[in-house]
Amino acid sequence: MDKKSGRVRQRTRWRTQDTELTLLALPTTIWYVLFCFLPMFGLVIAFKDFKIHGGFLSNVIRSEWTGLKNFEFLFKSNDAWIVIRNTLGYNMIFIVLGIAIPVVLALMIGQLHSSKAGKLYQTLMFLPYFLSWVVVSAIVWSFLSFDKGIANQLLTGLGVDPVNWYMEPKYWPYFLIFMNVWKGLGYGMVVYLATITGIDSTYYEAAVIDGASKWQQARYVTLPLMKLVIVMMFILAVGRIFYTDFGLFFQVPRDSNSLFDVVTTIDVLVYKQLKTATVGMASASAFVQSVMGCLTILLANWIVRRVDPDSAMM
Repeated sequence: MDKKSGRVRQRTRWRTQDTELTLLALPTTIWYVLFCFLPMFGLVIAFKDFKIHGGFLSNVIRSEWTGLKNFEFLFKSNDAWIVIRNTLGYNMIFIVLGIAIPVVLALMIGQLHSSKAGKLYQTLMFLPYFLSWVVVSAIVWSFLSFDKGIANQLLTGLGVDPVNWYMEPKYWPYFLIFMNVWKGLGYGMVVYLATITGIDSTYYEAAVIDGASKWQQARYVTLPLMKLVIVMMFILAVGRIFYTDFGLFFQVPRDSNSLFDVVTTIDVLVYKQLKTATVGMASASAFVQSVMGCLTILLANWIVRRVDPDSAMM
């Protein structure tokens, strides 16, 4: 009995259902322990001058401590401002467009009367997600190649001088934004379509009885019921604001030096620096990205909780 509250505490018993749920969660728990928690020991590499002597543990133990020296190359680099600007700037645009466009298309497809047409559109929009950036870069090259690209052939046919697209930085922010939205559109849309499918049809029936149009149904029924999923996707996207898709920013522009100021992000810079840098520097960069990502996701969740406590993730 609890002396302070005067309430009798009931002992919780282990039930058969608890055993079933534990066994169900066991594979995922083991996976997280092996591939997420144990590798965190490797964070010490960011603070050491990592040298290869033998096994991994002996390498870590024998390597000398360097303090914060491995972090200096990321912040003292002459291109630090350009890299951080590109990383944050592109990701802010990707977050907004990566939520707004899939939500709008999911609402439009959800309103189709023909289920076959809806499935066809979903399939066509989802296909680019399965393409690797190597394949996408080849497709982009076929359009933007100076000699045989489709874009320059069209310009030549119209009497306009061809453009060396891989030497013109002013066009590439638009190309990268378009490619990111095009490739990830289907995945985001499927998530929102699944949410729309799970909405109880009685809400729409009641709205029709009240004389609501399709637009009013989407605005006052569908969107409010999708709010939790939209906020969750927003918070998760904010958590990766310091990461970028390496394939998009390295493979698609084909590592053109002329495009350095508009395509170089933290991940691309680290890859290029590895030619002269050490493993410790790459680990330091990943450590900074992880810490900043954790802080931004906590900040985003805090802001959401202050605005709408029911929509916060934690």
